[in-house]
Amino acid sequence: MCKHENKTCPRCHAAFECKLGDITKCQCYTVKLNDAERDFLARTYNDCLCADCMKAARAAYNQAQKEIHLKQFFGLR
Repeated sequence: MCKHENKTCPRCHAAFECKLGDITKCQCYTVKLNDAERDFLARTYNDCLCADCMKAARAAYNQAQKEIHLKQFFGLR
């Protein structure tokens, strides 16, 4: 039997269904994350995010990383 759980996104408070028992049908499966993005989300949130918030958090993380790299490149702090 597949395990599904109703959850509330800790970022936007939207309700969604987590399909941990069949992860390929879960809404989060559509959001591809690299290891650094996954680590960031795990450090920042203690529960699943909805797919829209995962995408937004991934974009914010990547933008912050670009800014850090640009500052390092130009010798700024």
